[in-house]
Amino acid sequence: MKLNQYLFARRALLIVAAPACAALGGCMTSTPIWDAHFGEAVRTVTQAQVIDPDAGTHHPSTAGIDGKAADSAMGQYQKSFETPPPTFTPLMIGVGTGGGGGGGGQ
Repeated sequence: MKLNQYLFARRALLIVAAPACAALGGCMTSTPIWDAHFGEAVRTVTQAQVIDPDAGTHHPSTAGIDGKAADSAMGQYQKSFETPPPTFTPLMIGVGTGGGGGGGGQ
């Protein structure tokens, strides 16, 4: 008789505990540590790319390029996309130029 009571109690516990665990499992996040550090890598890399964080409070720096030279450089850059320079195949350089120095036995 004790075995039947033990099995009944075990089944009852399983029936009650399984839905309770499933319900409480939906409330708990599986990544509490990851969520606490979310975006930390992006912020670190962004800060590493900043040259002068107080640039807005300083006077403009003298290092750089003047306006006319910058405008000319940007114009040349834009023109390079309108007519790209011709490309050469490295295997074809010097082939068929007619200036060969081979042979002719006189």
